Amino acid sequence: MATATATAATGAARTAALLLSLVLVLAPRASEAAGAGGGDCHFPAIFNFGDSNSDTGGLSSLFGAAPPPNGRTFFGMPAGRYCDGRLVIDFIAESLGIPYLSAYLNSIGSNFTQGANFATAGSSIRRQNTSLFLSGFSPISLDVQSWEFEQFINRSQLVYNNKGGIYRELLPRAEYFSQALYTFDIGQNDITSSYFVNNTTEQVEATIPDLMERLTSIIQDVYSLGGRYFWIHNTGPLGCLPYALLHRPDLAAPTDGAGCSVTYNKVAQLFNLRLKETVANLRKTHPDAAFTYVDVYTAKYRLISEAKKHGFDDPLLTCCGHGGRYNMDLNVGCGGKKQVNGTWVVVGKSCEDPSKRVSWDGVHFTEAANKFVFDQIVAGALSDPPVPPKRACQSKGR
Repeated sequence: MATATATAATGAARTAALLLSLVLVLAPRASEAAGAGGGDCHFPAIFNFGDSNSDTGGLSSLFGAAPPPNGRTFFGMPAGRYCDGRLVIDFIAESLGIPYLSAYLNSIGSNFTQGANFATAGSSIRRQNTSLFLSGFSPISLDVQSWEFEQFINRSQLVYNNKGGIYRELLPRAEYFSQALYTFDIGQNDITSSYFVNNTTEQVEATIPDLMERLTSIIQDVYSLGGRYFWIHNTGPLGCLPYALLHRPDLAAPTDGAGCSVTYNKVAQLFNLRLKETVANLRKTHPDAAFTYVDVYTAKYRLISEAKKHGFDDPLLTCCGHGGRYNMDLNVGCGGKKQVNGTWVVVGKSCEDPSKRVSWDGVHFTEAANKFVFDQIVAGALSDPPVPPKRACQSKGR
């Protein structure tokens, strides 16, 4: 009986895979058809890959929930995001009329009808040769996220086609995989993790070609699974993040006019230069796909260097933290506790008005800062080619 059951299951899996392959080849490209006339693409789903800049609950599902006061501004409670509210990916989803993405790793209350989020806080392009508990960096590297995505396609369609019922209200239709927008925001942790083990700038820079090769391979894997519309963020000005400055105080100076580390930011800029070249090469390799490179570095640095002009306070002062120049203690994070007279008390508290701060916890932006970044990129002014998210299917062959 076990053998018969296994054979039946294998047959069902093969049938699901075959059906999906046929749909990906034959299904009308609704996004492409809409975009061809210069209109919106009407993406039916978003599949996101990345780190904490776009994690909507992955790490919280694996290693314990992000504690209060995370989520206080918009959700009124922790919502899997290392932020007081929404992330840039949330604003992108809103702009496309798509619900906030459920984390693939979240098994409770998730709805994947219009996409899934494979991003996990602490993730990197390359695998980390350490553990989360020792380094703070996630074992869910980008290649692992791509494996999760492949498994998600196969298992979701097997269940969708064979079980039906409520699952058809929780899982995406097969044709969505070829019509969806695929978003990537990753690379920050590859740079910082390399610096945090005391590598020199030359050693950190030497890793960038390998990062680009790995990223290219994974995007091509997603392409082979049906992805055709890619929205790829570059990395931000890492030299403006308090946690980076505290981990390597020897790199904190010299600073630029905004008080950011020149060294960190130069490496981030080199990473972005190579990333832009990588995206251009992907366009040549896959002319039937659309690749949009998005310069979030410029958006973020614009906010940090012109913070007061845009209604923000000191851009390097953390909202949720404790102590020191940046209101940040590497040993006591946002929501963190300390023992005082034998009692554990919360010392990593939120500032009174997060909307006035750029930095939420010394690593991540506040919702207000994320909204500023989104507003900078939503019209396509910082995209190459210059298209907004809702028309990202139009960048095919450009």
